[in-house]
Amino acid sequence: MTEGVKTILYPVRDLEKSKALFTRLIGAEPTADSPYYAGFDVDGQQIGLVPGGHDQGMEGPVPHFHVSDIEGTLQALLDAGAAEQQKITEVSKGRRIAKVKDLDGNIIALLQDD
Repeated sequence: MTEGVKTILYPVRDLEKSKALFTRLIGAEPTADSPYYAGFDVDGQQIGLVPGGHDQGMEGPVPHFHVSDIEGTLQALLDAGAAEQQKITEVSKGRRIAKVKDLDGNIIALLQDD
């Protein structure tokens, strides 16, 4: 059902300052760098910085569980009592995400690469 958490996104207010901080922390430059996203690859773990993430409802880091069946996994979470926060959305060619809130209000994101 899941390959585990392979992506963690952080909402940031100042992308340039956040990139400098995470570059120091990780010891490498971002592998993806654009005005709307900066991403770091740490031994297969993706760490992403999302400017404006706070405005998108991100209250802190959001773990993304990589799944092979986003529709089925989303439905299983909804059936178990999760509340849909974001419908399945294609965010880039072949990459779809969805988000739910668990029973305690924590965000769980699902990510499927086709």
